[in-house]
Amino acid sequence: MDWKIASQKWLTYENLDPNLKQQLNQMDSTELEEAFHEHITFGTGGMRGKLGPGINRMNIYTVRRAAKGLALHIEQQGTDAKQQGVVVAHDPRHQSSTFALEVAKVLGVHGIKTYLFKDIRPTPLLSFAVRYLSTAAGVMITASHNPPEYNGFKVYNEEGAQLSLEPSKQLLEKVNSIENEFAVDVLEQSDLEQQNLLVWLEDEVDNAYLNELNKITINKNAMEEDISVVFTPLHGTASQLVEKGLTQLGVQHLSFVEEQRPPDPDFTHVELPNPEEAQAFEKAIKLGEDINADVLMATDPDADRIGVATRHNQEQFSILTGNQLGALILDYILTHRTIRDVTPVMFKTIVTSELGADITKHHGGIAQDVLTGFKFIAEKIKNLEKDSKHQFVFGYEESYGCLVEDFVRDKDAIQAAIIVAEMVAYYKAKNMTLYDRLEELYEQYGYYLEDLHSLKLEGLEGMKQIDDTMTYFRNQNALQVDGLSLHSIEDYVSRKKHIIQSNDTESIHLPKANVVKFKFTDGSWCCLRPSGTEPKLKFYFGVKGKTAEDSQRKLSILKESILSQLNKVGAK
Repeated sequence: MDWKIASQKWLTYENLDPNLKQQLNQMDSTELEEAFHEHITFGTGGMRGKLGPGINRMNIYTVRRAAKGLALHIEQQGTDAKQQGVVVAHDPRHQSSTFALEVAKVLGVHGIKTYLFKDIRPTPLLSFAVRYLSTAAGVMITASHNPPEYNGFKVYNEEGAQLSLEPSKQLLEKVNSIENEFAVDVLEQSDLEQQNLLVWLEDEVDNAYLNELNKITINKNAMEEDISVVFTPLHGTASQLVEKGLTQLGVQHLSFVEEQRPPDPDFTHVELPNPEEAQAFEKAIKLGEDINADVLMATDPDADRIGVATRHNQEQFSILTGNQLGALILDYILTHRTIRDVTPVMFKTIVTSELGADITKHHGGIAQDVLTGFKFIAEKIKNLEKDSKHQFVFGYEESYGCLVEDFVRDKDAIQAAIIVAEMVAYYKAKNMTLYDRLEELYEQYGYYLEDLHSLKLEGLEGMKQIDDTMTYFRNQNALQVDGLSLHSIEDYVSRKKHIIQSNDTESIHLPKANVVKFKFTDGSWCCLRPSGTEPKLKFYFGVKGKTAEDSQRKLSILKESILSQLNKVGAK
């Protein structure tokens, strides 16, 4: 797209939103090119981008365009889908409530009813609401854990799962058919309400969700042990449901990081609202030390990801990785939940630790890999519904997202908070912490260790660097890593696995994706993929050693060898 023509169209549009017009007039040519060189696209987490004017930014016009595409998509599914309607929720980010109402205004033109939450709600509740209300689709206005200048638009299908590849492609075709974002018709709120095309939601869905949440408890006796929990929603949506959920579980000593409790679009009291980052726990750790807490929990702004810090050697707090937490929850479920006459099935992503697979196999279960993106796990859960011989028990990914029970079909940090509190109480009664149990798992299965390195590459130049880097590594059939022998290369674009020693080729039975994974003969691996939600190129690393020191040594060698290659493509 010619960015100059696109930007001129906005600059000359008489009815442009005044705030957007003011911002537009202050932009230089570089900023204009980045804001107008292409339409904002759908990635693994839907449409997400920076707020501001432009077709490659989040604003009322790009939201209307996306909502119009959704309306056309629903119309194509038939009259029944239109009558089912759409449920919309939003987080506390800048313009989230405005965008949510804009979706309803566009859908209303097409005679599609919108169920809209009056206040902020978490992403997992939106997923649940789709299923509870039997709507044809759902929309979540959120940018998850991104910085304050971002927002997003996530679409959910009638199962409460994010759109899979083919429906997402179909929706994108509908969106792309809309050439003029300024020509999207809308109804006013008063007209929507008068025509019963807008239904405001309050507590009914929350109460139904809490009722389901109450059923995930595995060992009710565990809560006889008194525990102290510190929780922070990082200025997001999780506060009320986590508090109610932990209270009905039986947690009597729950303390909030009060500075980070109020919803705040600027995330004033945290550097970045991402529980994957250690800095997000700084205030929680201080409070936890002051009150001698047993466990610390933090959720991202839309409450689909959770981070947990546990006592290490009964002393300082240690922040668990997503891989470690997922393995602990999986182990607890398979060890304590009664599963009769069916084979338990666990789903994880291709960049998630193999420890979970070992745990599942030890308990007689099946571990299956999917591409990155929880929608692929939701697809697998759907396929198991009519399978009387297999039962879904857990799904997780390394990026702090997991699902305990399938009444939700996306990552659910609230469910995770409940099961973590139960685990803490159970192990405390045995004079153990979560970290103590993790050490036992390592002793039993091997010392698995993983790491992630992200390159933030913004703008057009960043996109080129990501493409160049992926191309370079895709062609490294003789990749050298000190002390490790390359076993195979998996290219998810060609969907082929190349076995180095035999020179054989095998098919990869997963969808096409811009991913390359290197596997070594000792079980170590490295995987590269561009993020679907942020301007980042991600390098994932995994090793297995006989001891913690052995694993750390292997991981250091693997990372250094791989990342040293970046100089050859000019990426940093």
